[in-house]
Amino acid sequence: MSVQEINKHAVLPPIINRSDKEFLESMQRYIITEIERVGCNEEGPADEYYIIYRNVFDKVIEYVTAYKSVLTSIKKEYDTFIETIKKGQRTAFHLHGKLKVLAAEPTALVYHRKRIIQLEAKLKVIENNSSKIRMQIDKTKQLRAEYETKEIKYCTFSKDPSKPIPGDQGIVEELCEYDPGKAKEAEILLYHIERFNELISLGEYEKAACFAANSPRRILQNIGTVNKFKAVGKIRGKPFPLLLFFEAIFSTSHAHRRPIDAILTLEGIKCGLSEKRLDLVINWVTQERLTFSEEAGDAICDYGEQNLYIKAKCLALAQIIYSECNLHKKALLCMCKQGQIHKAMEYIQQFKEFTYYDLMELIKLCPDPELIQCLTKEWNGKPPFLSFGLTIIHLFSVDMKKVGIKVLQEINKDAIEHLMINDPFCSLEKWQEVANICLQNGFVRLSNDIMSILRSQAGVTEISEEDDTVNLMQHVFW
Repeated sequence: MSVQEINKHAVLPPIINRSDKEFLESMQRYIITEIERVGCNEEGPADEYYIIYRNVFDKVIEYVTAYKSVLTSIKKEYDTFIETIKKGQRTAFHLHGKLKVLAAEPTALVYHRKRIIQLEAKLKVIENNSSKIRMQIDKTKQLRAEYETKEIKYCTFSKDPSKPIPGDQGIVEELCEYDPGKAKEAEILLYHIERFNELISLGEYEKAACFAANSPRRILQNIGTVNKFKAVGKIRGKPFPLLLFFEAIFSTSHAHRRPIDAILTLEGIKCGLSEKRLDLVINWVTQERLTFSEEAGDAICDYGEQNLYIKAKCLALAQIIYSECNLHKKALLCMCKQGQIHKAMEYIQQFKEFTYYDLMELIKLCPDPELIQCLTKEWNGKPPFLSFGLTIIHLFSVDMKKVGIKVLQEINKDAIEHLMINDPFCSLEKWQEVANICLQNGFVRLSNDIMSILRSQAGVTEISEEDDTVNLMQHVFW
């Protein structure tokens, strides 16, 4: 039989063993899983395919030990060939980028030449403007020199030769004495404004601050001047110009008839606090003539909340401001937060405008057990400001359970009986609620004491939860 005749017959495929079959199936699964995981499409990223099949090739080489050396050599040649192709692609990409740059150079050169022409035109305009400004400056200097010559005559004149020769302060006092109707006053005010702006432009900020503080009729003591100093900002190694301005105007406030207005006072306090100069703010508030506001007190309180070491000082300082502004509720809160409970009680008696809701809000903001006890008992022979029973109920209703428990812990049977008898505002139902609160929180004896006192009252035979109109002191008034 010839070879051609043999090829015409079907040839059976080689029989592979079970382990080889399982290995081939695992390789096929690996290829499919990895292709799906990296998101390859039919075209596919070449690098991803290459990595997957290279790993498969490595596993096949490891499995087929008989052909390992031959397959390893083949793989090495393929790796070398692929790396050569990649290197060629990178070189082509790099050369393509260079080609783009070279192609764009003529266009860039045109734009640069056009920009040069535009800048030269702008430069000519700037030079012309500079020449005009220089002429105006020279003219202004000439006019100022003439004015200063006249000013020397005004300043050297003195009605009383026994007075000292006027210095800076003397000039200000004499200028302030001028009649507003005189034409010379307008010139003097204009001069101070121009001189101040000149000092700012020269960077003489300390002189500018003193000049503004001593300006006639306080013409330079306004928010506009503050904004000029703010625009300067901070200068490394030198005092903060804005703080210099406030130090100057606050230190001279006693020399003027009117105190510094509220806007400048607030800005000055904020500036001092921002520079961590609480010492300056304390001096300004306690010694100088300022106009206080609620915002100024709030700023100091907020600053104190950020640092517990100075909180007490800030509260005391804010209390001064609030009292000055007749903000009695905030002043009272400052006292309580400082632990000045007795002083706070005297303050409440002095200003009889505090309502039940004001005092409840005070307890909420400052939950001090001593404060609560003082408010719910007699003070200087006068009835308590708040009902003990209603206060306890309120504390438990506004998630202040811990405070309520602390107050209850310090109450004994004699004290609770006295509080109940002298409390005309808490009904039987409310006292039953207090007793339930005590019972629920482990104060069994106190709960029993309250119930015992309620049952022992004259005219009381049964305590009904439905009767919300009965008052513990009803028998007293009848």
